[in-house]
Amino acid sequence: MNAPTALKNLLPVSGVQQGTDIVHESAHLHVTGSATYIDDIPEHAGTLYAALILSPVAHGELIGDGIDRAAILREHGVVAVYTAKDIPGENNCGPIIHDDPFLAAGKVEFVGQAVAVVVAREMLYAREAAHKAKVLVKELTPILTIEDAMAASSFIMPPKGIMRGDAAAAIANAPHKIKGSTNTGQQEQFYLEGQITYAVPKEDGQLTLYVSTQHPDGNQREAAHALNLHTNDVEVICRRMGGGFGGKEGNASIFSQSAALAAHKLGKPVKLRVNRDDDMTITGKRHDFRIDYEVGFDDTGRVLGANITLMSRCGYSTDYSGPVNDRACLHIDNTYHLPALKLVSHRCKTNTQSATAFRGFGGPQGMFGIETVMDEIAMTLGKDPLQVRKLNLYKDPAISGTPDTMTTQYNQLIEDWVGDKVIDQVEQESKYAERRAAVQAFNAKSKTRKRGLSLVPLKFGISFTATHLNQGGALLVVYMDGSVSCNHGGTEMGQGLNTKMAQVCADGLGISVDHVRITATDSQKVPNASATSASSGADINGAAIMNATMQMRERLKPVAARLLGCAAEEVSFSNNELHGGGKSVKWADVTKQAYMERVGLSVTGFYMTPEIKYDFATLNGRAFYYYCYGAAVSEVEIDTRTGEWWLKAVDIVHDVGRSINPALDKGQIEGAYVQGMGWLTMEECIWDKKGKLLTHGPSTYKIPVAGDIPEHFNVSLFDNANLKPTPFNSKATGEPPLMLGLSAFFALRDAVAASADHKAVVYMDAPATPERILMACEKAKATAGL
Repeated sequence: MNAPTALKNLLPVSGVQQGTDIVHESAHLHVTGSATYIDDIPEHAGTLYAALILSPVAHGELIGDGIDRAAILREHGVVAVYTAKDIPGENNCGPIIHDDPFLAAGKVEFVGQAVAVVVAREMLYAREAAHKAKVLVKELTPILTIEDAMAASSFIMPPKGIMRGDAAAAIANAPHKIKGSTNTGQQEQFYLEGQITYAVPKEDGQLTLYVSTQHPDGNQREAAHALNLHTNDVEVICRRMGGGFGGKEGNASIFSQSAALAAHKLGKPVKLRVNRDDDMTITGKRHDFRIDYEVGFDDTGRVLGANITLMSRCGYSTDYSGPVNDRACLHIDNTYHLPALKLVSHRCKTNTQSATAFRGFGGPQGMFGIETVMDEIAMTLGKDPLQVRKLNLYKDPAISGTPDTMTTQYNQLIEDWVGDKVIDQVEQESKYAERRAAVQAFNAKSKTRKRGLSLVPLKFGISFTATHLNQGGALLVVYMDGSVSCNHGGTEMGQGLNTKMAQVCADGLGISVDHVRITATDSQKVPNASATSASSGADINGAAIMNATMQMRERLKPVAARLLGCAAEEVSFSNNELHGGGKSVKWADVTKQAYMERVGLSVTGFYMTPEIKYDFATLNGRAFYYYCYGAAVSEVEIDTRTGEWWLKAVDIVHDVGRSINPALDKGQIEGAYVQGMGWLTMEECIWDKKGKLLTHGPSTYKIPVAGDIPEHFNVSLFDNANLKPTPFNSKATGEPPLMLGLSAFFALRDAVAASADHKAVVYMDAPATPERILMACEKAKATAGL
């Protein structure tokens, strides 16, 4: 299907389901405990259980297989143990570059790397045997930090960069300059349902893998390659996940392949479910970044030139570090026009878990860098940061006189700019000016408690930066009674994708949503599906469903026309009926008649995102189909004696286009803000000097809870149709709202500045834990001479 055809058929048919607050399709199952997750699937007779033996060192050479196989097999209940040498095919779980073995081969490169898989009659036996097993390894010196990697020139890939204008000259000639460095931390995905696979052998060497995964196609292909099977020999099914957030995009393959290997070898079903401690020890996190910057600006705060260096800790293998770091480069501007820029991105190789996908995928780190710059410029000039942010926004060429002010550093012209309007709306709705005055009045009276306020905007590009991934598929089946089954390549992880897809399908056929059932994602129903990531799930899969419903309508029109006594082109679909010639016929009557006339009642739909033309090697071109916009105002209070803090109020305006389901979108926005706030304020990964993760469970790793959310938490959807013909002209809501959490961090920074009467520039890394807040207050007061 060519692009014009793809675009032409994405308009709503009846509009009945558009913008409707339909309840999440699994809500009644969630609240009653009857939603089926992988561990709830009834087990086949003879099911065995697997556990992984993990490396105790961050870097080392394995001695022999790395294990004492005979000793492990003597453990109670153990049936088998497998290492890399037992893999008949390719030993790889790297999603892009094949540099990531799912079982260590010859060497180990981080604490927690899987060395072997133990299979036993009970899960407890497997875990006990894995825990007792001694890994035979010669320990080597690891590289653990960004600074270590930079000093050793240890990189997983060459650096990339972007040049725009003469940044060095612009900075040298600027009236004011700042130079500094800041850091963002890692973040654990902390999905409620841990990593799990249930591998079931079928006849003739085939396998069905039930996997908690965002990318069934990847699990299918990698398991087939590992076992020397064809892709059609392996089926991957995922009805739902208990959260993913990027952590089940590539990392799920570590577990699915280990379980598949054991099931294939033994010819018996094998379940591999890791506990939370092992899950956090084995799997990758959000990339942590060090961001160095030198920026020149004028008396008003307008940026004239910027020299920025990004350095990220990628871990021991490539994983998704290439596109994650690319996206950080593509979002270093956020909502701001940077007339002269030198940007360099270093991707550091360390002996830690391979950092992986996480909601935002590099965008949040890039935005954190430029927002730090904007805040510091404002502090240096003694201005409200909002003034500086507004001054540097992208500007309409009709006003500026040049398209350059609406062109990104990667040479994409922004066609849908509404960033300034979103900021204006949240500024008004939050009563920002009044709140700023109230905060100042509070701080003038309070000696030990200080409040801070911040408004931070966002612009986030939507599309996979790997062009070939911008495609989606769907399978649509209509039954004689008029009920409809629809399958698509996306995965449901609680975000409500299947609910939205049911709405899109129902609207495309002119029927109510209760006619439609979205079935479990299945690699043998919709093949070659892209991962549910990059916030593209609703766009590409919804468009594929729209294409399928368009085909089905064309098949059913002649059937209905004969029943209605009119021409086929006169037939329309709405309200569970087909209309034409002044008459109506029920949907179910048409589907039954179609069957009687031997009209095919199943179709496949397909969609490819048009217009993407981007060179990932040079970071240049049209990287995104469209942009999402948002802005948040956060108000906080800190105790300057302890560093404790409280979130007092949140106001958000976010652009979701014409929402398919406002209730789901608001839920995504609220959750994303909280997750972003958690990353920047409390979630901290701590390592010891030998590369062992110390924060590997809820007792040591703090995520936001209900008590961290203020009563004042307002979300408004910006009234704005997507200029691009996405389903219902909606926009993505998965990742973009996470960056709204930046406002919480910069509100804390504002409160810290208030502890020194705004007489000192505040330097504070993320996450802004109470310890960092306390130290930042002390440093600011000392600098100000207080």
